[in-house]
Amino acid sequence: MRKFHSITIRTDRQFKAFTGLSEEEFGKLLEVFTQCLESEKRQRYKRQKGQRRRGPGGGRKGQLSTPELKLFFLLYYLKNYPTFDILGGLFDLSPGKANENVSRLIPVLRKAQQILQILPQRHLHFPNQNRQEPEKKDQQPTEEKRKIIIDATERPCQRPGHARKQKHYYSGKKRRHTLKNTIMTDGARGIRVVGPTAPGSQHDFSLLKKELDPEQPALSSVEAVVDLGYQGIVDHYPGFERIQIPHKKPRKTKTNPTPCLTPQQKKENRSIGRARIAVEHLIGDLKAFHILSDRFRNRIDRMADHAIVLVAGLCNLKNGYVIQ
Repeated sequence: MRKFHSITIRTDRQFKAFTGLSEEEFGKLLEVFTQCLESEKRQRYKRQKGQRRRGPGGGRKGQLSTPELKLFFLLYYLKNYPTFDILGGLFDLSPGKANENVSRLIPVLRKAQQILQILPQRHLHFPNQNRQEPEKKDQQPTEEKRKIIIDATERPCQRPGHARKQKHYYSGKKRRHTLKNTIMTDGARGIRVVGPTAPGSQHDFSLLKKELDPEQPALSSVEAVVDLGYQGIVDHYPGFERIQIPHKKPRKTKTNPTPCLTPQQKKENRSIGRARIAVEHLIGDLKAFHILSDRFRNRIDRMADHAIVLVAGLCNLKNGYVIQ
C-alpha cells in the first residue's frame, strides 16, 4: 500500500491509473530521478552560494518533501492532467506553487530519462551504426538494414486569441485547433523519434520534409513505411533503400466508372497495414496520458513540446525500449 498525503493507492492497477506506470517501473525511474534531483540541488546551492543565508537543508520543508512524492506528483499531472487548482488541492499546495513545482521538476525527469536512454531523439539519425565490424580480415563490412515507420499525431489545444494564430493552428482534418508531431518507430515497441511540435494546419508530409534531411547518407540502409498522408515521399526521398506506401484507390472517371484496387494491390496494402500498426499502437500509448488527449491549456514555456517528449520516454520505459 502506498499513501501520498490524502491519496492512498492499494493496487497496482490503481497505481497505473494515477501515474501511467507500474510500481516496478516507477521504482526503476525513481532511482535515477533521485540522483538527478540531488545533482540539481547541489548545482543550485553552488550558484546561490554567495547569496544564501541558510546552509543546505535549512529552512521550512516543502509539501513535496521526498523524491518519491515529487516524482508521483509530476507523473500524476502528466497522466491525469488536472488543473493547477485541483492538483494543488490534492497535494496541499497553492495553484501557483503547483505550477512552479511542475516547471522545476520537468528538467529533472528529462535528465533521468536521458540517463536511462529512453528519451526519444528529436531528429532521425543513426550515429556510429552505419557499418558492422567484419568477422574476417578479407570480409567486406556490410550495412545493417533498418526499418522506420513514420506517422503524425494531433492533439487538441485551446483556440488562440489572435485571428492569424487561429488560422495557423486550425486543423481541417480534425476541425479544431491542434498541435502536431511526427512520430517514428523502428517497430520494436518503442518511440525512436518525436519531431518538434508544430501548429495543426501543417500537413504531415510538410512536417517530415522540415525534419528529415533527404541527403542523409544513412537513409540508404533504411526501409520506410508510411500511410497515404505522405504521397510524394518516393520522389522527395530517393535515398531510402525502399519505401512502402499503400496504393490509393483510383478516381472515378467515365472510362473507369467503378474504380477499385486489384487483388494484388489489396494484398500489398494489408501487408503495409500490418507493419504500420506498430506506430498506431504507440500513438495509442501516448494518448493514454491525458495531457496529450485532453485539450492542451498549459502556458508554461515550451510545455507543449516537453509534454509529448516526456510521455514518449515514459512509454519507452513501459515497453522496455532503449534507444541506442
